[in-house]
Amino acid sequence: MFVDFDNVYIGLQRLDPVAAEAFATNPAHWLSELETGTDSEGEFSRRFLIRACYLNPSRFSQFRPNFTRAGFQVVDCPSLTQQGKSSADINLVLDAVDALAAPTQYEEFVIVSADADFTPLALRCRAADRRVTIITASPAAAAYRSVADSVITADDLAELVTHTASTLDVETVVEEVAVAVEAPAQTPTKAPTKKAAAATPPPSSAARKAVLQRVQAADRPVPLGTIAQLAQKTEPTLPETRWAGAGGFLPWLARNVPEVGVSSRPPGFVWDANRFGEADLPGAVADTSSSALQRQVVAVTDTPGLSASNYRVLLTALAADLKAHPFDRAETSRRVRDACRKAGAQVGRSTVNFVIGGIIFAGLELKPTTKASDLALAWADNVVGLCRGARMQLSPADAAAIGAWVGGGLLES
Repeated sequence: MFVDFDNVYIGLQRLDPVAAEAFATNPAHWLSELETGTDSEGEFSRRFLIRACYLNPSRFSQFRPNFTRAGFQVVDCPSLTQQGKSSADINLVLDAVDALAAPTQYEEFVIVSADADFTPLALRCRAADRRVTIITASPAAAAYRSVADSVITADDLAELVTHTASTLDVETVVEEVAVAVEAPAQTPTKAPTKKAAAATPPPSSAARKAVLQRVQAADRPVPLGTIAQLAQKTEPTLPETRWAGAGGFLPWLARNVPEVGVSSRPPGFVWDANRFGEADLPGAVADTSSSALQRQVVAVTDTPGLSASNYRVLLTALAADLKAHPFDRAETSRRVRDACRKAGAQVGRSTVNFVIGGIIFAGLELKPTTKASDLALAWADNVVGLCRGARMQLSPADAAAIGAWVGGGLLES
């Protein structure tokens, strides 16, 4: 594990100061959380043979003992330029390349940084047939995320460092359901009512468990084809039995995994119904008159594909909520989502979180006096910045069009 401390700490401070302090002061906690978990292949465990943390001692030396106590090798990377940039990047890369060449044959490299400059390092690790996990604390470039085998996003990291139970470990929940269903009754009971029967989870199976783990561990809706392949790989006999008598994959999914949401509209997605909705589906702008530029922005930067009118509802609701309540990332996003839906705009909570994160990273402080137009300007600046970071060639007219779209027309007024 290689930790770019400055990058992660500063990113978390913008998103969630409490999470930033938890990350810096109690690394032993989140390290232990990362040592076990579940993925599409089931349970796994890690042993971090190398734990290295790279930080600027002139700014963050007070956190060095915390990482030393957690078994990290702390590498001081002081600023070597007038601009204040430290040597953390090059030190991290040199150590990682040395580890690649070591006789130990490390199986996985965990890079804790949102800095896309580490993309070549991730590519080198993959070329050597090593698993790559990226942990970010701020928006990361799509090219950087795409070379990783798994990505832990800023929201996941914030929850991981501030909660006792790992957001990535859903096995205990699944096991509790299985035990509740499969435990034999000790005494005769009355036949369940129709209402009770409907609430009873379906019998557990290996395919159901694998699908549920994959969907609950995902940070966004998962393509339908991926889930179908996972179920078939887990239980190869399903197609031969016409999906356990259901007649097809979609009916099997509805019968055996009712906890998930499904959209069969091509390309099709499956999602955790407790966290996402159809408004969170990627790749489609809600406005049927969307331009090619809008579709490209959605595809390249993961910007939520809301229509301009829905963006206006979201930003207006956020401004109203800030005026009425102190900002709290989790509670604010929940209230704003509910306000949007009450206003008739199908906006998912992950979409609200994405917009709030973008506004924060654009440098705007969320306070009671913040106006909707202020939010629109900061959000538009963030989206344009994401586009330029993805190497999109934007003319002034393109940037203005993006601002008018994601700003919901609030910038014009």
